[in-house]
Amino acid sequence: MAVPKRRCTSTRRDKRRSHDAIRAFAPSTCPNCKQAKMAHRVCPTCGHYGGAEVIQMDN
Repeated sequence: MAVPKRRCTSTRRDKRRSHDAIRAFAPSTCPNCKQAKMAHRVCPTCGHYGGAEVIQMDN
């Protein structure tokens, strides 16, 4: 099993963890209903994705 010979410094450790931060939600607008939605996902308001109705909503 691999065991480090020396202690990992805090700078090296933090550089490795620099990509682990949680990013904020960046909403995009639905072209059908103009509501905020997550990118590359079906719109939760109208059920459209890519110009077609994917999920039938109870509106």
